[in-house]
Amino acid sequence: MEIRTPEQLGQAIRARRKALGATQSDVALTAGTGLRFIVDLENGKPTCQLGKTLDVLQSLGLSITLTPRSAAGTGEER
Repeated sequence: MEIRTPEQLGQAIRARRKALGATQSDVALTAGTGLRFIVDLENGKPTCQLGKTLDVLQSLGLSITLTPRSAAGTGEER
């Protein structure tokens, strides 16, 4: 899944949480964050802390993989 915006990340996190049958409170407790942080993260707040976001991803069994984007279909890295 390619994610380019905070909103897309929030949608992916919400979808995973719901697929696991977890509440926002469950995720907050498991990740060691506050409920407000989970709400903000799922709503795509762009200023959410990266470290806490990674904790949430880990608690949901998700990870981030970085890959270089190609320049305009030429196969060259930007």
